[in-house]
Parts: sequence; structure tokens; C-alpha cells
Amino acid sequence: MVPRSWRYSMLVRDGVIEKMFVEPNKPGDPFEVSDADTMLNYLAPDCKLQESISLLTKPGCPYCAKAKQMLQDRGLQYEEIILGTDATTVSLRAITGRSTVPQIYIGGRHIGGSDDLETYFAA
Repeated sequence: MVPRSWRYSMLVRDGVIEKMFVEPNKPGDPFEVSDADTMLNYLAPDCKLQESISLLTKPGCPYCAKAKQMLQDRGLQYEEIILGTDATTVSLRAITGRSTVPQIYIGGRHIGGSDDLETYFAA
């Protein structure tokens, strides 16, 4: 087995290394300190990151368009998983237990459809 390469990230200012984040050599080879989140926490410890948002949608769905517009109106970024392109209705049911779209997740929490998203934002 070939040993893994040394993995690290560096903060360099004006050609001078200010800080190095070096990954320990551990079983499973996890990313613990050389990722972008670690660098951001070092540079701006008070920075609040947006929770991840995912939408399962399908083309031509007016409720999907409504949900996307609500997110865009609030300046929120999201990842769209399009049924028929990125996933199937089998995956939709397996993930959400539902067969309708959109299905919205924020920070790992299932919100529901576009009406549920509207309620979420009203709270």
C-alpha cells in the first residue's frame, strides 16, 4: 500500500506563511483541519454560515418554482435535485417518505413542500 500524501492547507499573507493546518495521519484518513471551514473559523470566528438547503424538484412544477423564489427572495443559496435528471421518484419516496415535490431540507431538517416553507419563514 502506498502511503498517503501529506495533506494540509496554509494561510499565506504577503508571501509569509501565517498558519498551517496539517492533517494528522489517522485511520480512515478524515479531513479534520485542512478544510475550508477550519480556515474560515480561523479568519472570522464570529462568521455565521448559512445552513445547507436542498430541494427535490421536477421541471414545470409551479410549487417548486414558488419554493425556489421564496429562497431567492431571501438571498439563500440552495442545491436543487431534479427528479428525472439527478434522482428518481423512487429516491424521492425513500428519502422523504412522500411522492410530491418540492421537498425541502434546511440544515438536515425536513421542512416539507412550498406551503411548509412559507410557514417556516413566517415563524
